[in-house]
Amino acid sequence: MTLFKGAPALKGPSVSTGRPARAWAGFAVAAVALFALAPLALSDFRLGLLAKYLCTAMVAVGICLAWGRGGLLTLGQGVFFGLGGYAMAMHLKIADAGPGNLPDFMQLYGTATELPWWWRPFGNPLFALAATVLLPMAVAAILGSFIFRRRVKGAYFAILSQALAAAFAIWLIGQQATTGGTNGLTDIQGFFGYDLDDPVNQRMVYFVIAAVLLLLIALVRQLIHSRYGELLVAVRDSEERVRFLGYDPANVKLVAYVVAAGTAGLAGALFVPAVGIISPAMIGIVPSIEFVIGAAVGGRASLAGAVLGAIGVAWAKTALSEEFPAAWTYFQGLLFIVALAFLPGGLVSLAGIVRRRRASHTSGDAEGDGDADPDTNAETETETDGGADREKSSALPLGGAV
Repeated sequence: MTLFKGAPALKGPSVSTGRPARAWAGFAVAAVALFALAPLALSDFRLGLLAKYLCTAMVAVGICLAWGRGGLLTLGQGVFFGLGGYAMAMHLKIADAGPGNLPDFMQLYGTATELPWWWRPFGNPLFALAATVLLPMAVAAILGSFIFRRRVKGAYFAILSQALAAAFAIWLIGQQATTGGTNGLTDIQGFFGYDLDDPVNQRMVYFVIAAVLLLLIALVRQLIHSRYGELLVAVRDSEERVRFLGYDPANVKLVAYVVAAGTAGLAGALFVPAVGIISPAMIGIVPSIEFVIGAAVGGRASLAGAVLGAIGVAWAKTALSEEFPAAWTYFQGLLFIVALAFLPGGLVSLAGIVRRRRASHTSGDAEGDGDADPDTNAETETETDGGADREKSSALPLGGAV
């Protein structure tokens, strides 16, 4: 069944005239902050950390689409982050080793005299670049087809996705001769011919990551505000009604899941040159939950909230884990619980909550002022019929009828 088979045409999403202007203004502010202010204000070390945080923000962009708009609690984004990261790291390790040589860890742990067959295609830079995105998306398409066709959703989907992350990390640990095992792929020195020990090249990697993040935000935003975005929200809110209208909810959710996997794979690929390492510890259950916590704290239904929340939580992890290494995990869990229990819309929803409370308080005061003058009400009720009619008609909106 196709996505729109036998389905009635949907009207395009209603977009206010001010929304594009606000979006462009937001992109301009983000571009100035990332490309001008951050390089000037931060040292090379801190700028490298920011590059790492921006990679987690890329994962949050996909989570915003899948979870915030589609209701798919993806606790296994570490799988796709790891697929993209290992695809990039495999190519960079082959390039660092040089033609005809094995990567250093294979010489140390393995007994092979040549590259394993499934490593060889990654020696091609074009193949490796394509694999960082297409491989996670292909895996997500296969898994999602089985999961969504069987109508697995809710907590069952979350637990299943988390189990996949755990299984993938365990498999990597057991393949020490070909994946580096627990250590992963480390000591990556070059990035397509550029020496990563050079601060100038490190800044180049940061600018690439910042540009890709803004591009992903623009693409996913366009998807959210398209007809598909409306259909995705409809599936989240009432899947059976959408099915009754002739749409296939499985295909709708599958698209969101695959796109989220692609953003996570690209984030993992860029994470490797930014940090110089990829290991199972970075893609298992705990990192997968951390990705979700960042989006939840900032606001999973808002692209800006999810991105800023992911960056903020990643920064807090670095800052607080240095001071309280044993207590950070508990604080992180508490942060997630508080965000879901008391701020389901994330920190980005605080402004709306304050505005609504102010509006309700103002309307309450107005009602109180009206009730505080009974003599005026009595005089109004004793007016002539003509005066009462005039008073009623003046209270109606323009064009209204009694």
